[in-house]
Amino acid sequence: MLVGVAILAGLIGIVVQVLPGAVLVLGGILVWAIFTGGVEAWVVFSIAAVAIAVAEVAQWILAGKHMRKAKVPVLTLAVGGIAGIIGFFVVPVIGLFLFFVGAIFLLEWARRRDVSLAWGATKAAVQATLITIGVQLAGALIATGAWVIGLFFT
Repeated sequence: MLVGVAILAGLIGIVVQVLPGAVLVLGGILVWAIFTGGVEAWVVFSIAAVAIAVAEVAQWILAGKHMRKAKVPVLTLAVGGIAGIIGFFVVPVIGLFLFFVGAIFLLEWARRRDVSLAWGATKAAVQATLITIGVQLAGALIATGAWVIGLFFT
């Protein structure tokens, strides 16, 4: 039951981007594999680990490609991410999104000196964030599916 709660919290954490979702999902499955034991449990954990590892690598590749195409530097995203974290505490929950978008827009406006280019870069950054969320969620859902199937075989 607690493993299921950890996995659910991880899936929610991926979507909300507040908790380390993939880590919670994989950690929950690891705890389950340790306590369940047996070949089947470790096969399930291995499948989950591979799915999450592939998703983690794929998110960086796909989002990075998207950002390079939009000519948005990594530093802009990093500062936007830090601003989003600060914003989460200043204005609970919605501050994450507001500060992230605002910081990227302001940085790109200062860098490009053009509002339309800055807004285009901001949209690209939000799209890249959505790409990472989607890819992480896909990997975590595959891991969760493997765990659910593993429950029937152990």
